Amino acid sequence: MKKKALSLILAGAMALSMSACGGNGGETTAAPTEKATSAPTEESGKEEAGEESKEESTQAQEASEGGSYTVGICQLVQHAALDAATQGFKDALTEELGDAVTFDEQNAQGDSNTCSTIINSFVSSDVDLILANATPALQAAQAGTNEIPILGTSVTEYGVALGIDGFDGTVGGNISGTSDLAPLDEQAAMLHELFPDAKNVGLLYCSAEANSQYQVDTVKAALEELGYTCEYYAFSDSNDLSSIATKAASENDVLYVPTDNTAAANAELVNNICQPAGVPVVAGEEGICAGCGVATLSISYYDLGVATGKMAAKILKGEANISEMPIEYAPQFTKKYNKSLCEALNVTVPDGYVAIEE
Repeated sequence: MKKKALSLILAGAMALSMSACGGNGGETTAAPTEKATSAPTEESGKEEAGEESKEESTQAQEASEGGSYTVGICQLVQHAALDAATQGFKDALTEELGDAVTFDEQNAQGDSNTCSTIINSFVSSDVDLILANATPALQAAQAGTNEIPILGTSVTEYGVALGIDGFDGTVGGNISGTSDLAPLDEQAAMLHELFPDAKNVGLLYCSAEANSQYQVDTVKAALEELGYTCEYYAFSDSNDLSSIATKAASENDVLYVPTDNTAAANAELVNNICQPAGVPVVAGEEGICAGCGVATLSISYYDLGVATGKMAAKILKGEANISEMPIEYAPQFTKKYNKSLCEALNVTVPDGYVAIEE
């Protein structure tokens, strides 16, 4: 009985074993098969995710190291000199950084309050660098941020513009840039060369521009040493320029106009007053001279912008610390003359002057 019972138990066990490997085998083998295929897929997904994560990390690192930059440009007003400086800056920076740099270019239309609004928008947008083209734009940028790098251009004297006593050539902090200052004593000497017999010189400038005041003060001292009698003719803005220019032309033999943005933007108005009166104008820069002057000792504002753009590239690429960058100056100055106005006013220009292209 025990043997028979044992035999029956063994037989039953064998039957169950065969049944497990028989008709239901598709279902039982499917599970291991599913596990076998699903487990490697899960692992490969993790590997792929890991590779993607590494790739994204590498791209992010590359972007942070060399990636894209936004540069805000605040230009005080539209006229030939400032336009040339802005274009030179953009060309130089694009040459250095290519498509990695984009520009947010805005013009204040001659309004210093608008300069402040523009600068504040740049600060809110967290641009990488600000170009302040002309003194009021630089002053607005100085007031607007002490963190974002600021480069000035078309600024005559940074110490005067920024209220720095004992300015030594380096602003420090987050500001540097380029200066459009031509030797003022040489401008006075040029006026003397062209008009040695003149007695009275009127100094026509905008009182709202600190650098214009600096220039006329310096030129006045140099002209008085040469024997001229000089008078200031300051206008507050374009609204009273006509009346002040008319008065200046009626009381003087020659007028001197510095690198003044308001005068530059209204050079045609000045010419319409001075040319009929037969009074020549000696200008501080080529753009004003082309509009109303007979001669100038000037710089290339495009080249000045290029120099500023190269400074910007060094800052953005981390190759220079703006706080240690001294103000850069134009490398050369050229005597130029306005051929048509010289002919109209019978002004004889000696050798060594280059005609302004019309």
